[in-house]
Amino acid sequence: MNKKEKAVKIFRDHFNCSQAVFSVFGTEHGLSENECLKIASGFGAGMGRQQLTCGVLTGAAMALGLVNGKGINDPEEKKTETYARVRKLFSSFEKKNGSANCRQLLRGLDMNDPDDHQKIMELGLFEDLCEKYVRDAVEITEELI
Repeated sequence: MNKKEKAVKIFRDHFNCSQAVFSVFGTEHGLSENECLKIASGFGAGMGRQQLTCGVLTGAAMALGLVNGKGINDPEEKKTETYARVRKLFSSFEKKNGSANCRQLLRGLDMNDPDDHQKIMELGLFEDLCEKYVRDAVEITEELI
């Protein structure tokens, strides 16, 4: 199973989009799956279900930081390089999907509003759109790593 397939499986197993993306990279870099899921849990649905920056992007940005970021005793350039990779991540994702904002990506529907949430479910947007976003974020992150 490749990373995209694994991330979609994690998403389908009732974890959020950020958890799905971050965990497929974090487990390759010294973190347990459970640690990855916990670390990324607050970033799903646009950060705490606020529908701001899409969780696939926050999960991917964390993965880029884990792999390429600045740690103790690392040169400042590591931070600058990571920032550049995150900008490329956002640019590529927005080019493919039109936005980096969760609510915009879900056709303007508010998942905290019961009526809008019902529409999201009826339209199958989590399956049709969010799974695509998970795959796209994993693919872009693989290219950037």
